[in-house]
Amino acid sequence: MDQAHDFESAPDAFPVKLENFEGPLDLLLHLIKKHEVNIHDIPIALITAQYLAAIELMQELNLDIAGEFLLMAATLIHIKSKMLLPRPETAAGVEGEAEDPRDALVRRLLEHQKFKAAGALLHEREQVRAAQWLRPDERIADIAGDGYEPELEVDLFSLLSAFQAVVERAKQRPKILLPAEQISVETRIDDLLARLSETEACGFEDLFADVQDRAGLIVTFLALLEMIRLQLVRVFQSGSFGPIRVYKRARPADAPHPIGDPETHRG
Repeated sequence: MDQAHDFESAPDAFPVKLENFEGPLDLLLHLIKKHEVNIHDIPIALITAQYLAAIELMQELNLDIAGEFLLMAATLIHIKSKMLLPRPETAAGVEGEAEDPRDALVRRLLEHQKFKAAGALLHEREQVRAAQWLRPDERIADIAGDGYEPELEVDLFSLLSAFQAVVERAKQRPKILLPAEQISVETRIDDLLARLSETEACGFEDLFADVQDRAGLIVTFLALLEMIRLQLVRVFQSGSFGPIRVYKRARPADAPHPIGDPETHRG
C-alpha cells in the first residue's frame, strides 16, 4: 500500500468525530472538576465561558462537533440569562421557592456521573482480567511505596486543556519570522512515532517543542488524536491534572484503519 495513503494529509479535511471520545456532559464534568467547584452550586457564568472557549477551540481544530454540543451551549446561555433575572415571588409568599434554573442540569450531570463511574469500574475490571500492557509506572509501584500515585488514562477534554496551555505558552515565545510551512498530519505522525521509538515515552508538551507557529501546534495535536484512534499510543496522566505522558504501544490487529486506507472501504 502506498505510504502516501496511510493517513489523511490535510488538517482541514481531517475529521475527528467527538462522539468517538466524549459528549457535552463529559465536558461540563471536566470543567467542574478542573475548577474544583460544587456540582450542586455551579458558577454558571464561569462554566459557560469555559465551555464556549472549549467549543471555539474545537471548531478551530476542525473537530466534528455534534449538534448536542451546540445545544448544550444554548442551554448554558439560557440558564445564565435566567440566573440574571430577579426571582419571581410565589403565590405562597416565602413558601415553595421557585426552582433554581440550574437544577435540571445538575440532575442530568449527577445521573451521567453515576453511569460513567459504573462504566469505569467495569472497564477497570476488564483490564485487570485481560492483564493488558504493563505500563512503566507499574514496574516501580512496589519501590515507590504507599505514596505512589498510578497514572490514569487521559480523556479528550484533559488533552484539550493541556493543548490550550501549550498554545498560551507559545504566545509568550519570541516571534520568529520564518516562511510558512504546511505540515501534513501524516508527516507529523511519522515524526512523533520516530521520536517515541527512541524514548518509549514522551511528555505531552515535548511533542510541540519543535514547532513554532499555531498551525504546527494544531497539526501536532490532530496527529496525536489520530495516533490515539489508531491505537498507536496511549496517553496517561499522573493523578488529576498532573503531567501527561505519551507511551508508544504495539498496534493491535483489530485496531481501526487510517483515514484513506483502502481497507477501510472494503466490504
